[in-house]
Amino acid sequence: MAEMTLRRRTMGSAVVLGLSALLAVSVPGTAHANTVGVTVKTPGATSGPGSAFAEISTHADCSSGLAAGGGVNQAIGTGSASNGNHVMGSEPSSDGSTEYTGTTGVVGTDVTHWLGIGGSGGATDAAYSTTPYATCLTSNLVNHTQVVMNKASGPTAASTVNLVVATCPANTILLGGGARTTPASIGSLKPIASFPTFNDAAHDYGRKAAADGATNPNSWASVGWNGGGGGTSNVTYAYAICSGSGINVSGATVKVRYSEVSGPTSATTGQTATVGCGAGDGKLISGGAAVSGGSVTTTDFTGPGSGGDHLNGSFPSTSGGSPVSDGTTTAAYWTAFSHTGGASSPSTYTDVWALCADDGI
Repeated sequence: MAEMTLRRRTMGSAVVLGLSALLAVSVPGTAHANTVGVTVKTPGATSGPGSAFAEISTHADCSSGLAAGGGVNQAIGTGSASNGNHVMGSEPSSDGSTEYTGTTGVVGTDVTHWLGIGGSGGATDAAYSTTPYATCLTSNLVNHTQVVMNKASGPTAASTVNLVVATCPANTILLGGGARTTPASIGSLKPIASFPTFNDAAHDYGRKAAADGATNPNSWASVGWNGGGGGTSNVTYAYAICSGSGINVSGATVKVRYSEVSGPTSATTGQTATVGCGAGDGKLISGGAAVSGGSVTTTDFTGPGSGGDHLNGSFPSTSGGSPVSDGTTTAAYWTAFSHTGGASSPSTYTDVWALCADDGI
């Protein structure tokens, strides 16, 4: 009788354990809930360039997590000297100084550094400085990333664009991206656009940008602009930050938020545009910016109204457009900062993108 009682108790325990295991598996998210965090890192401003037709490079570093994207912001001063400062690059780096400029394709993995590069034209000012930003992602699903780089020669002719697209490998997801032009010695050369897109016919294979509300873009576009022309070795680079290979991202969603505002149109003036992740969009993981001829999500990208137009910023911000501070974990907005040169710029627009990721990543 004692043996029979023991068997019944053992069987009962097994049934309870079996039911518990079944419930754990059957309740979505209980067994493998994902957690996502984003921290903005920035070291503050670096002064310069202090001479004409030159550049400075500075970097933001993720102390934890991986760089999903990044940005840059410049102090330019006022008056005519402000026309000479422009962004030359906002891009991932393996160590905070080395650039990915060699063979195209997948060029790096698990990057934790972001470069902000500021350039000068024919004038400089003591007010010039460049501040880089890295958006550092922690996720127990997307715990590896890869950088895809593409490049093309040009532009060399005055007021012409050179659009380059970097596309994520199949079965990965785009997290962010960057842009770069070289050399700095061509003072009229700079990247005027860096944005998410799709490598498909509907977007003319990256020439049309991802629109507001679009989900899971697979590519990043960079646009080089040569305001005054010249240069025989000019190059435009595009960088896409993608999830690592072998990660099942089928349940992940990255949503695009986009806004466009008119201007700047008067000489020696600036314009900002800000957009944010809405309720239900998830966390801000990166963003992009452009100064353009407008309607960039419905028509192929066109340059702005003047050769001197340029970008001075693309960065995580408050809703009012102010850059966030180092260590911020609640950034929800992205701001673009554009500027004209010494001439008026009719029919010019400032564009901004925010990439927002749900807990699926």
